[in-house]
Amino acid sequence: MSYLAKILPEFVLPIGLSVWLLVWGIARNRRLFQWTGLAVLLFFSNPVVGRTLAHRAEQGAIRIPAAQADTADAIVVLSAGRVLAPGPARVTEWGDANRFFGGLELFAARKAPVLVFTSPSHAWDRDASAETDLYRRTAERMGVPADKILITGSVQDTADEARESARLLGASPASRRTILLVTNAYHMPRAQKLFADAGFLVKPFPVGFLAAENGSMFVTQFVPDLGALKQSEIALHEFYGRTFNRVRALFRR
Repeated sequence: MSYLAKILPEFVLPIGLSVWLLVWGIARNRRLFQWTGLAVLLFFSNPVVGRTLAHRAEQGAIRIPAAQADTADAIVVLSAGRVLAPGPARVTEWGDANRFFGGLELFAARKAPVLVFTSPSHAWDRDASAETDLYRRTAERMGVPADKILITGSVQDTADEARESARLLGASPASRRTILLVTNAYHMPRAQKLFADAGFLVKPFPVGFLAAENGSMFVTQFVPDLGALKQSEIALHEFYGRTFNRVRALFRR
């Protein structure tokens, strides 16, 4: 089911949708499909559209210093993907370090006694667990005691992360544990609900914002931009994920 959630969006998000429309339009010699595909790509490449979708996904979240965060029983840092550098050594590099360093800031500020990292495992990437090894090694080098670092069982998506974290920390709807949840701001609403359903009292600590602070509008804000297209893709993917989780919850009742 989790694989379906990851594959389907590729056909309906702006890039995939515009490619399919263009290919279909060219193959069938239909100008309407060709122009529609181009229009989809240009619309979601607009910085105003990308920023608006990012704000919607983040639901007004703000970044606060770790010192101002509440205390909790544990800090849970969700996996953020990694980059496998070219070469036989298969060195793991950072994909997005914001979540990791957000968790470390909270631990350094003594907001919780333990730091939890989730352990991603994907059928198409058997070495993905190296991301967790990178987190653990770096955290230890930066002064976090080894016995204060906990690693979940293998996970494939956010729902798995919530379940495995609950199993690791002994949380349940009947015996709730309080956590500081660290993930990207656009991902936080979905993650917060899943972790609450798993038995946690969640105190969100959003990082890695898509919708950065901006000044006044400029003419260039209306010119198609690759960064804006990325914002649109990420935000729409998150909306898809929230809808997918609602549908999955209905079938499980």
